[in-house]
Amino acid sequence: MKVEPCASTEQPGWLRLRQALWPEAGREEHLLEMASFAADPRRYGQFLAYSASHEAIGLAEVALRSDYVNGTRTSPVAFLEGLYVVPEARRHGVAAALVATVERWARDFGCRELASDALLDNEPGHLVHRALGFEETERVVYFRKVLG
Repeated sequence: MKVEPCASTEQPGWLRLRQALWPEAGREEHLLEMASFAADPRRYGQFLAYSASHEAIGLAEVALRSDYVNGTRTSPVAFLEGLYVVPEARRHGVAAALVATVERWARDFGCRELASDALLDNEPGHLVHRALGFEETERVVYFRKVLG
């Protein structure tokens, strides 16, 4: 397995893995966001894990956040925006390799903390985060009120 940065929307597998992670977003929405991320490498990092046959099997996206990030004490904070491994490659160290790459990227930008989140009912996501060395800091329920 090899982990490589994504510098272009043309990076093999990037779109496919994003669509698997965030299926509610359309192709064009993904491509616009990918182009925006690739154009701002001092704020965003994108990494793909490739199998020996050079098939994309994992994705990690990270952003530098300077606003307050729940549960952190420093700024800026590297925030793991997305982590995805194709089902057949899970439990083989792909997520760990991706997160290790994200950690190096974050340190290069002076970050002392890496944060992430998962929905309250995403127990598999909680387990993965814990296995990767994250600690839970708090639980939050967001609310909204539509103003007519």
